[in-house]
Amino acid sequence: MVAKILDGKKHADSMLGEVGASVGKAIAKGNRPPTLAVIIVGNDPASQVYVRNKVRACERTGIKSIEHKLSVDADQESLICLVDELNDNGAVDGILVQLPLPKHLDPKMALLRIDPAKDVDGLHPYNQGLLLQGAKGLRPCTPRAVMNMLKAHNIALKGARAVVIGRSDIVGKPMAFMLLEENATVTIAHSRTQNLPSICREADILVAAVGKPGMVEGSWIKPGAVVIDVGINEVTDESDAARIMANEPKKLETLKAKGHVLCGDVRFGEAVKVAGAITPVPGGVGPLTIAGLMTNTLWAYES
Repeated sequence: MVAKILDGKKHADSMLGEVGASVGKAIAKGNRPPTLAVIIVGNDPASQVYVRNKVRACERTGIKSIEHKLSVDADQESLICLVDELNDNGAVDGILVQLPLPKHLDPKMALLRIDPAKDVDGLHPYNQGLLLQGAKGLRPCTPRAVMNMLKAHNIALKGARAVVIGRSDIVGKPMAFMLLEENATVTIAHSRTQNLPSICREADILVAAVGKPGMVEGSWIKPGAVVIDVGINEVTDESDAARIMANEPKKLETLKAKGHVLCGDVRFGEAVKVAGAITPVPGGVGPLTIAGLMTNTLWAYES
């Protein structure tokens, strides 16, 4: 058996198309476009790439993007004042503080300051509380988009046994509660869970979001299970790569040629022979995150 590949890029394109259609209708009626404000502090290279991708997604969907750049030595007060200004701006629908922030700044303080109605990352305690209650609200982007993809592929969630490896506020915890909302029976596991392989083997739906390259082996997966690999890890060590990607010769070639290669938390070359469906890395969950952000911005605009 070879697993069905869940193409995240293809599904993200579909999500962005739906957002763009809704934005187009709003503008055709004479309304202003949805507006997303992004705050970026400093010059972190990964953040710069991520913000550029967000800008492209905004351009594609018709969402107006406003970027606010603060210097790397900006203080907490300057950051909070900027968030307050955007909170008070009625023409701004979504506010996103790009993480990570420089070490001298407190990200929790900044995120708490965002108006929950504009919290398009879905990380404010108010929105997390709505999720806990099963009430409508802004959800973290990645889990929201993953749920959207599962439903689009008609993957049965009701009554399914789901295991989420990882307990972060961004992915693990909200993913578990969103699966629970759809009547799955959910176990939250993590790197310190005893008998983790046997717990994973019980899962009809396995979500790996722990941030450890190749942690989940093929033998951990129940035959026919749906595997969602949220991890995006860079591997530079050839011995690690040989162990994790023994069944992926193309990735090993990439490592030799470039000195690095991306892999997920799941050993894809092993898992693809056991699972019923699986997301690849790259090209799986990664593209969904920005699509989820666009969906959240539209939701904030329409609410």
